[in-house]
Amino acid sequence: DSLDIQKAISRFLKSLKTQNRIIFMQRYWYMMPIKAIAAEHSSTESRIKMILLRTRSELKEHLIKEGITL
Repeated sequence: DSLDIQKAISRFLKSLKTQNRIIFMQRYWYMMPIKAIAAEHSSTESRIKMILLRTRSELKEHLIKEGITL
């Protein structure tokens, strides 16, 4: 099960735009604060939060399509 989830998440991450993938990884892999991510990308915290919200939603849809329920 966990290997299937890992593969599904990996496929999802590869499908993202580069910037969105980097932002997602910075937040959820490296646990960077949103403020730091926004500063690094010369963006607002609101924009980063929206990107993360949409990406999480897309990830959920992707996992459902892959037949993975959490």
